[in-house]
Amino acid sequence: MNMTHIRTGMTVLTLTAAIAAPALAQDFDLDALVEAARSEPQLTVYDSTGKIVEIVENFAGKYGVDAIGQKVKATSQLEMVIRESQAGNVQGDVLMITDAPAALAQLIPEDFVYSYLPPDMADVIPESYQDPLTATTNANVFAYNTEVYDACPVDNIWALTDPEWNRRFAMIDPLSKSSYTDWFSQMESHHDEAVRAAYEAHYGKPLETDFDSATKAWVAAIGANAPLVTEGDDNTSAAVGAPGQDAPFFGLMSSAKFRDVEDKGHKMAICDTLEPWVGWTYSKLALIASGTDSPNAAKLFIHYILTEEGIAPQMVDGKVPTNTTIAMPADEPSGIVDLWDNLQAYDSRTGLDDWDSRQDWQDFWRIHYSR
Repeated sequence: MNMTHIRTGMTVLTLTAAIAAPALAQDFDLDALVEAARSEPQLTVYDSTGKIVEIVENFAGKYGVDAIGQKVKATSQLEMVIRESQAGNVQGDVLMITDAPAALAQLIPEDFVYSYLPPDMADVIPESYQDPLTATTNANVFAYNTEVYDACPVDNIWALTDPEWNRRFAMIDPLSKSSYTDWFSQMESHHDEAVRAAYEAHYGKPLETDFDSATKAWVAAIGANAPLVTEGDDNTSAAVGAPGQDAPFFGLMSSAKFRDVEDKGHKMAICDTLEPWVGWTYSKLALIASGTDSPNAAKLFIHYILTEEGIAPQMVDGKVPTNTTIAMPADEPSGIVDLWDNLQAYDSRTGLDDWDSRQDWQDFWRIHYSR
């Protein structure tokens, strides 16, 4: 399927779950689905963003369905869904989950959840996002303080390992957020030569290392340069963008944090000249709990979140919908769409490897991180 230019290099989801053949679009009856959903018990939707409360309120009002949204971190979603299923007491009916490797490894194979693609969406959702269904692709980006710097002060990821940036680079602790160790794994699996080439471009000589990959050499060097590891993107955003700093941090954060420019007066921008990437992507899957007692309401919500009306509150945070007919809003504050081709795209062909290697990468970080 052809995709617009902003989708080049986006996350590729190729692992499929064994589900029944989908219905044809002409057989899909949205009105009948709405009527069936209205007769079901309250629907609960889990998502790691607080925007889900607003989204589900809009959904409930539009269709007259009893539904609530709850902000639940991805790690908590995993535990809750598994325990609820095992206890036969499903509370979370729909999961909007950013931990794709865990879903591929733990939830889908054990039938705790299943993927549903509304038949009338099959022509607008690229095949690579259909099973398991991906609602959005999200980005973490490198950023700098625009009050102190007229342009990005870092041109290469290896520069962050130099003395100039000792204790001046901020990022979420990889031990607390698995998407960061997944990023290390993805970099090593698919882009190690780019990391090696970036070293030579920065230092003018080939990389010589005792590690078995250029990625491990870079991760070790970053850790040894004593970065500020934060508990979340809010802290990273403040370290980078808070006004009035003399020597602000350079940082890595969710593109959603660029709303802090208006909301909190932060002074920051994406480092759009950084080589070899300005950031990296990860996926948000939309899955239905297998034991839900509101299956029609769950399917109706999945349909809704794939529409522009449904996903709009998250698009302003830089979350790019997989529905190719939806254009990003002009006022999205990060400008991530224009840089999409410069992001390291998540590729779930090695998603299970990311899952299997998480502990190894965490241990590697523990060994090489210097406070």
